[in-house]
Amino acid sequence: MSASCGHHHKHEHGHEHGHDHDHGAGAPRRALLIALGLNAGMFAIEIGAGIAAQSTALLADSLDFLGDAANYGISLMVLSLSLIWRARAAQLKALSMGLFGFWLLGTILWHLLHNTSPEPGTMGAIGLLALLANLATAWVLFAHRDGDSNMQAVWLCTRNDAIGNIAVIGAAGGVWLTGGQNWPDLLVAGFMALLALQSAWRVLRLAKAELKTVT
Repeated sequence: MSASCGHHHKHEHGHEHGHDHDHGAGAPRRALLIALGLNAGMFAIEIGAGIAAQSTALLADSLDFLGDAANYGISLMVLSLSLIWRARAAQLKALSMGLFGFWLLGTILWHLLHNTSPEPGTMGAIGLLALLANLATAWVLFAHRDGDSNMQAVWLCTRNDAIGNIAVIGAAGGVWLTGGQNWPDLLVAGFMALLALQSAWRVLRLAKAELKTVT
């Protein structure tokens, strides 16, 4: 399987055969299964904490975990399929990343209008737990970061999450230092929205290039 070694350029002209992706698919499959479990668990923890703490950044991160869990599931399904299906899966993931980014911008606007005040203690503690989960995910996926668009989308999601977690911890500190003001929380959520949109664009371009080579 090309994603396991990062040499997807060998199949650029659509000459993918069964033996290319049957052996060697075990390593990325195991990595994706671990990632799926970690992300599904963190979504459940973080959405509850985000609602309780009234934190946009935590809610953003929880939905990011849900999106990633779904993405890892899709990746598992298409792992042994041909490049054309893996590229189509990557397009679907890019679309989900883009929608997440736009939803987040809308949520930020709602909190600005309602002037909510997030709870920094919960934000910081859950942000730290989420960072540990994402570092573990990034560690198991790191070897596959240069694979096809499908595996690259997975890696980008995980990298974005880890960056987002660090930002959430920073936002918690900002909310605490400003005496409960919401702008550090909303600023971080805005940063995460832009990161999601930028990554969606990158994966869409890569998947489009791959589809051109096989159609």
